[in-house]
Amino acid sequence: MAAEGKSLKARAAELLSRREYTRQELVRRLAPFADSEDELNAALDELAASNWQSDDRFARQFASSKGTKFGSRRLAQEMRQRGVDSDTIREALSGQDDLASAREQWRKKFGRLPADAAEKARQYRFLAQRGFPADVIRQVLAGGADDDFYED
Repeated sequence: MAAEGKSLKARAAELLSRREYTRQELVRRLAPFADSEDELNAALDELAASNWQSDDRFARQFASSKGTKFGSRRLAQEMRQRGVDSDTIREALSGQDDLASAREQWRKKFGRLPADAAEKARQYRFLAQRGFPADVIRQVLAGGADDDFYED
């Protein structure tokens, strides 16, 4: 079948075969091919009913794949931008260990506690841009939590 003749469901299945998408992302991607909004919503409802598309599954997968690199604030923001509701985000991030993730990212990038205020600000910004909460950043930069964590 030609690309122009593909049904919305076939197009969605093609997209979903590559990675998980939220409903909002699919609406955005499929809208140009739909004759009406009702047709698009019906196709997406059918996909959700047959469990081909799930915002819950997307949120869990997203948190799992990006959770070691980014903090819960950034993950939540990115999921909100993709149309995931607050309850689903909260549930997906419930097991997120920001402190461990922040320490790992800090260790990879810096490995040493800051020597002066400028270096501390630089390290703080690095972790803040990755979405780690301020209290977690302060704990990481304070050091001393794990005896062998910080290099001498």
